[in-house]
Amino acid sequence: AARGGPGTGDGGGIAEYVGRSLIKLSREVIVENGGDVFLFGEKKRSVAVVAGGSPLSGLLAIAVEPREGCGVCTSSGTVGHSLSLGKADAALVVAKDCALADAAATRLGNLVQSPEALDSPLDEICAIPGVEGALVIAGDRIGIKGNIVLQPIRGAAEE
Repeated sequence: AARGGPGTGDGGGIAEYVGRSLIKLSREVIVENGGDVFLFGEKKRSVAVVAGGSPLSGLLAIAVEPREGCGVCTSSGTVGHSLSLGKADAALVVAKDCALADAAATRLGNLVQSPEALDSPLDEICAIPGVEGALVIAGDRIGIKGNIVLQPIRGAAEE
């Protein structure tokens, strides 16, 4: 599950460094480091979105096709120990570079100041070269931009 991590690109960079060093041992690699996830391989993966007290927390996942490697990193103003200047329950970014995904997720989380204003932060983050897509959950609202494919988490709707 993706949760808020260290938030300065360091957690994502470490996850990718460890993940790339494991590629010689396995064609499928997943490294999770406090909400910063590096994925590599041919199998499509689902990454759950944990969003603190939001009613959407744990109900959704994103589908990821990692191929030659990608980062899925999440920051939060309401979950975890990391400092955030924003109000997002989850600010998730997908990028080919995991350190970029981590830094962009931190920036996205900092930009979100209310659940009613998600479009402008998403536009700013998705304009960064290398960012493939972004998702924000704030309260009962969700915003998505770019190459993000949502899917329900099996069994979550029955709970």
